[in-house]
Amino acid sequence: MSFPITLQVNASTVQRDMAPSRLLIDFLRDDLGLTGTHQGCDTSQCGACTVLVDGKAVKSCNVLVVQVNGSHIRTVEGLATSQALHPMQEAFGKHHGLQCGYCTPGMVMRALAMVNEDVPAEEGPVRHALGGNICRCTGYQGIVSAVCEGLQTLRANPSQSVPA
Repeated sequence: MSFPITLQVNASTVQRDMAPSRLLIDFLRDDLGLTGTHQGCDTSQCGACTVLVDGKAVKSCNVLVVQVNGSHIRTVEGLATSQALHPMQEAFGKHHGLQCGYCTPGMVMRALAMVNEDVPAEEGPVRHALGGNICRCTGYQGIVSAVCEGLQTLRANPSQSVPA
């Protein structure tokens, strides 16, 4: 049994017939080849699989594709242009908010969701908002600094934010 779905993934329309048990992460990685979304814990605890669904941070290892039918999905591949990195990606590089890079796509996507959540660009609130994303390498200070700068940049220049 399968269900027809239609999604906007990184601004491209995708139509497929999906098994009701197909996870969003498997669809993105295996069906669409968008491997920037990483599969970490398979229990929605690490956040490496975070993507934006209609502008909200969602752990794609814990969501069925049929649940997001009709939604706009944004993955890390949908951020940079051929000319430049997204401002949040630039902030991660500037503040050394990455090391091995495994958690980075999920961290960046979670950080982008904070723009619309009105998370203050301050250490305490950012640390709290990142609570569902785990990094085993960096010690978080670079990540927190990057997110704070990215939030400030995006709020000062809303046209640079990511559309849903």
